[in-house]
Amino acid sequence: MLLLFSVAAWHESVQLSALADSDVWWHLSTGAWILQNHTVPHTGLFSQYPDLPWIASNWLFDVLLAAAYKLVGISALVIFLMAFKVTIAVLMFALARGSRLNFWPAVLLGATAQYSIPDLPGPIVWSVVLFAIELKLLFRTRRTGKVRPLFWVPFLFLVWANVDMGFMFGLFVLFLFSVIEFAEEIRHCSGAGWFAGQVPRVPLRIAAIVTAASVIATFCNPYFFHLYSAACKELWSIVPYVHGLRAISFRRPQDYVLLLLAMAAFFFLGRQRSQNLFEITLMIGCLALAFTRRRDTWLLAVASVAVIAYTFPISSESAEMENGGRMWRWEKLVTAGLVIFVFALAAITQIPGSGKALLKRIGETFPVRASDYIRANHLPSPLFNAYDWGGFLTWYLPEYPVSIDSRTGLYGEELDSRYFKVTTSEIPLDADPSFANAPTILLPKDSPMAIALSTVPRFQVAYQDNVAMVLLQGR
Repeated sequence: MLLLFSVAAWHESVQLSALADSDVWWHLSTGAWILQNHTVPHTGLFSQYPDLPWIASNWLFDVLLAAAYKLVGISALVIFLMAFKVTIAVLMFALARGSRLNFWPAVLLGATAQYSIPDLPGPIVWSVVLFAIELKLLFRTRRTGKVRPLFWVPFLFLVWANVDMGFMFGLFVLFLFSVIEFAEEIRHCSGAGWFAGQVPRVPLRIAAIVTAASVIATFCNPYFFHLYSAACKELWSIVPYVHGLRAISFRRPQDYVLLLLAMAAFFFLGRQRSQNLFEITLMIGCLALAFTRRRDTWLLAVASVAVIAYTFPISSESAEMENGGRMWRWEKLVTAGLVIFVFALAAITQIPGSGKALLKRIGETFPVRASDYIRANHLPSPLFNAYDWGGFLTWYLPEYPVSIDSRTGLYGEELDSRYFKVTTSEIPLDADPSFANAPTILLPKDSPMAIALSTVPRFQVAYQDNVAMVLLQGR
């Protein structure tokens, strides 16, 4: 269990993948702005489109990240992700029914789920954690018939709606749960043949109250009901050029592990001749989302673990342990203490202590030295920048508003598509005003656009290193 809970966190302390994420930087900038101004933004901060409406739907995550950054510096980004990796490992093990009776299956499922879930340094890690807790509560209620676990669900959404827009997925699952409970009660009362003998476990009154309270809880945020429009715009945006919005390409081992995990869930449902409409519909919905959008693969991983775990046969001893609850034993306390010790050891010994060392590591992915050159030489603005660098520039080069970054909810599909069409030569350069009016251009050194522009007399290479190229556009 020590290995299961701490290996992923230790690996993160060595790889520092949180520092290579393009989104986490604009979250850090937004959180710092909120702490400084004591309000939430409503327009496009740090952008060349300051009049565009924008809702910081992850505002609480941004504030927590910025507060941690003030305390410990850049290493806070890594420590945040390490903590979430431990939390996800524990929750996957708990969701897989980590009792002594099912110890090794739970270990196997937990390790498989951790491997199949990609690195998610941004606020989406909150959705992974809260979605796992939601499924744990819903599955436990359907198994035991006790409604007490459901009363925690509204508090779950109270937090969820303020940290990540993935709360919409959780609401869909809760609505699915309530609708299926309603359908099963109708079939039971009418004596219909479908799902015969399957008695509804949750009174409809309780299911309706919990669902309504959860919806009300999501309105407890600085943006009230406007959060829903922003979440829908962000979650269902279609920009084929954005890596996370593409379908799974099956070019990584994790993709095949996820596929096997989903196949195993359907196999267990079929082997039991399951008539559980909630589990079947949940798997179909998560499968459709995960295989069409790489960003949502975590949904399928968590749902598969829950379905596999709860299709295991329950012995009388296991049912008694689950219904009665188990007290914390000394083995769990020792394991928790060891995990905390290993976590602290990894944070102290593996993460560089100085900000310069971390900034040097960041410079392997982002244009640190090129940004220093732009700032030191007071190059003219506005700036045209690479898409993946926009978030970092909002934090490291805030005096130059970015032409674009990964906030699809701010720029919309039209601006995003126009940017990618310009960078791939699908439309003329002057067709994009953000490029045509930019005297300073910052691009990856080896990108086709940078290489092509460096050969055109109209553009002068002002600076380049092994990461970035800065060009000045003549008139």
